Amino acid sequence: MFKILKNFDFNGKRALVRCDFNVPLDEKGNITEDFRIQKTLPTIKYLVEQGAKVILMSHLDPESTGVANKKYTLEKVANKLADLLNMPIEREDDCIGPNVEIETNKLKSGQILLLENLRFYKEEKENNEDFAKKLSFLGDIFVNDAFGTCHRNAASITGVAKFLPHCAGLLLEEEIKAMDKVLKNPEHPMVAIVGGTKVDTKASFIDNISKGADYVIVSGLIAKEIKEKNLKLLNLEKIVSPVGDLGALDINDESIELIRAKIMSAKTILWNGPFGKFEDKEYEKGTLAIAQAIIDSGAYCVVGGGETVEFLNKQGIIDKFSWVSTGGGAMLAYLSGEKLPGIEALG
Repeated sequence: MFKILKNFDFNGKRALVRCDFNVPLDEKGNITEDFRIQKTLPTIKYLVEQGAKVILMSHLDPESTGVANKKYTLEKVANKLADLLNMPIEREDDCIGPNVEIETNKLKSGQILLLENLRFYKEEKENNEDFAKKLSFLGDIFVNDAFGTCHRNAASITGVAKFLPHCAGLLLEEEIKAMDKVLKNPEHPMVAIVGGTKVDTKASFIDNISKGADYVIVSGLIAKEIKEKNLKLLNLEKIVSPVGDLGALDINDESIELIRAKIMSAKTILWNGPFGKFEDKEYEKGTLAIAQAIIDSGAYCVVGGGETVEFLNKQGIIDKFSWVSTGGGAMLAYLSGEKLPGIEALG
């Protein structure tokens, strides 16, 4: 498998930590939801307590690459971290170079430095080896705590691991444990709930998860696509879909009762993706009913996907679930049986 934090002595060492601070922003560049930042705090606190010099790196915004767009600077992330940790956060206006290296060496044990947005360099997404090497000059031990980006073959995810001793952070370690619990050793009955759209991107996930699940509940739009495209999914007899208009903006009461009954019978639940146009209050009833049924069931539940997390945060119920993943695409990829480059690089 991979090494974890406890396998290393961090006292006086520079811990170069790949975080996933790709948080949602409003038009003015303000952070609207800090879930991913919150989930990385245990790793940061652990390293501070161990006397490490903590250097944090991340990207922000999936589209910006090779352009230093001020809207996507990590300044707001630094301010949020300082508030959450109740301690000062040093910040660099670059993420590579001799000056940044000097600053990392000046750090005292227990201090934290945040580098600038990795994707201001196109070499990050290109997994450029020279860029990865420059990043590696900033640390003594590489810690990957960015599960949500582990399905990307990026310089800061897979490249740096070639040049430094490396391990998984606490968040990444917990993410894999949670995924494996539903994928490899679920308590039955197990129910998988797959919402949203784009069955093409979720077909392999549905097929793989249906091997171990007793039921796979899919949204109306996914059920509609399965029919229209005449898709031959494995274990089709396990698929449960809403009744009535599959293209409706929300599921009807009959569907809610059908789905709730399946959920209430479960001991293990996996949920990825909302049902209906949840962002409109008029059409959030179905998604909210699913969330409430999961809470009422008392089952071990793993939830993931950006829209689902957004919805649970908005409803103020995110802490009611056993594990809420920071990964959307990474979660789907892992549960589809794919090998994630970021995790393979730690092996």
